[in-house]
Amino acid sequence: MITIVSGIPRSGTSLMMQMISAGGMPVLTDGQRSADANNPRGYYELESVKSLARNPEVISQAEGKVVKVISSLLTFLPVQHEYRVVFMRRPLEEVMKSQDRMMGRLGKDIPAAANESVAAAFEKHLKQIDQWMSQQPNIGVLYVDYASVLDDAQREAARIKDFLEYPLDVPSMLRQVEHSLHREKSAAVKA
Repeated sequence: MITIVSGIPRSGTSLMMQMISAGGMPVLTDGQRSADANNPRGYYELESVKSLARNPEVISQAEGKVVKVISSLLTFLPVQHEYRVVFMRRPLEEVMKSQDRMMGRLGKDIPAAANESVAAAFEKHLKQIDQWMSQQPNIGVLYVDYASVLDDAQREAARIKDFLEYPLDVPSMLRQVEHSLHREKSAAVKA
């Protein structure tokens, strides 16, 4: 069984990797992308996973472990493996604000694309990925809302433990949730 944490960029995948790692499941990362102001606790990424489209067998090294795979690469997962996917969801307004803030911190230009068109592209992508995953007999999916982790980490950690059928240390998972790192909030959250 391969455990995957996925979602669109800036949706809480690094937090979920931190939680599962702290809970005791072995993680597959390479440390090439170190912690920075955008992810002070680290990214928990494996650079070679980015080549999944060209080299799908790279995922086989994650057997018995958890690895982060961005949502746009999920369709390249080889069918001979069984997967459990913890898929992070976050309001698109927060995702886009977080991406813009990250670009600014990195000194990069923020694209001038209209937020509506970016949000529409994300929504279309998420619908396609949801539909694709629902049709894969070798993939089990647990959807986790980023806000729910912040609101009731105990409940969400227990759900994740049950879904993964792994003896995760829930109190250790809870210690990874740092509310101060929820910096880009949607209008509904601020109110």
